[in-house]
Amino acid sequence: MKNFSTVSTRLLIAALFSGLTAASAAPVCRFRADAPDQHLVVKGDTLWDIAGTFLDKPWCWPTVWGMNRDEIANPHWIYPGQIIWFDRAAGRLRLGNPVVADGAAALGAERLQPRVRTEGLGRDAVPSIPPGVIEPFLTQPLIIEDDELKGAPRIVATQEGRVFLGKGDKAYVRGDLQGNTTFQVFRPGAALKDPVTQQIVGYEAFYLGTLKLQADGGDVHTFSVATASQEMGKGDQLRAVPPTPMQNYVPHPPQQAVDARVVAIYGGVTHAGQNQIVSINRGKLDGLDIGAVLQLYHAGRTVSDATAPKGWFGREQQVKLPDEEVGSLFIFRVFKHISYGLIMQVTAPVEVGDVAKSPE
Repeated sequence: MKNFSTVSTRLLIAALFSGLTAASAAPVCRFRADAPDQHLVVKGDTLWDIAGTFLDKPWCWPTVWGMNRDEIANPHWIYPGQIIWFDRAAGRLRLGNPVVADGAAALGAERLQPRVRTEGLGRDAVPSIPPGVIEPFLTQPLIIEDDELKGAPRIVATQEGRVFLGKGDKAYVRGDLQGNTTFQVFRPGAALKDPVTQQIVGYEAFYLGTLKLQADGGDVHTFSVATASQEMGKGDQLRAVPPTPMQNYVPHPPQQAVDARVVAIYGGVTHAGQNQIVSINRGKLDGLDIGAVLQLYHAGRTVSDATAPKGWFGREQQVKLPDEEVGSLFIFRVFKHISYGLIMQVTAPVEVGDVAKSPE
């Protein structure tokens, strides 16, 4: 392996991939001092893990790969058996040909980049992050924004006056179905407040199961319970939401500067660690999309400076300590004003009110 000292350990990427706004300054992407010359892609790898093999900051992946915005949102697939090469002279990562029977591999003469297979597209492709961790969060209405509660269809009566419904039971629903026949059932939970403004930005939603339309009765519709993960009954609300597919966006900085706060930690706990889910008070209207990566910080405390001259009435000066970086957050589901993120790396527990902002 070549010694990494043959190239600068502080490679400054002069221009970000196309499509970033001027508000987002080009980040400094540094290769790891122990970066290998190559990496053989194996089953179980993720883009985040592979990037971390070469880079101090895995979210620098698109920059050193030379991706544009279309390639980030719709990445070509990388498969087990291919080789990621570190082109030290160019300061780029490149994709080699698949490994042949004797284990050798060769770089093609053309500009190499992740390629699309024509057979079994996506079946064995390397995902951005471990999909099993977030799959339940892609199909269930875990956050309901305020305007979605207004006018949502609701269960008004149950079969034979039962208190709770199970699979196969009938439910009677009022509300505008808007032509939909299959609904997810949820129960609004605790209000999610912006830690800064204290305004309600959404509600936690407890997913209860699914209903399927049996008869459209005009004012009152007859449904049957298709699935039931929890007991449902009168007052529970309906939402027609098609499952969100797993989108294999490449990890990347957001298109514009984002300064968010952690609103809630999934599961009602007070602290979160690696591979746990948090929600933040910024969404698609704030420039976030799937795959955006934010840095997590503990907000600096405000303390008294006993060493400084005292002010009026002997009061000590108040100073705010710097925010302390504690980890990184991968955004995987985006609503209008709020988003879900997976904590990828963390050096200290994440708390409600912590800062999540664009990488520096």
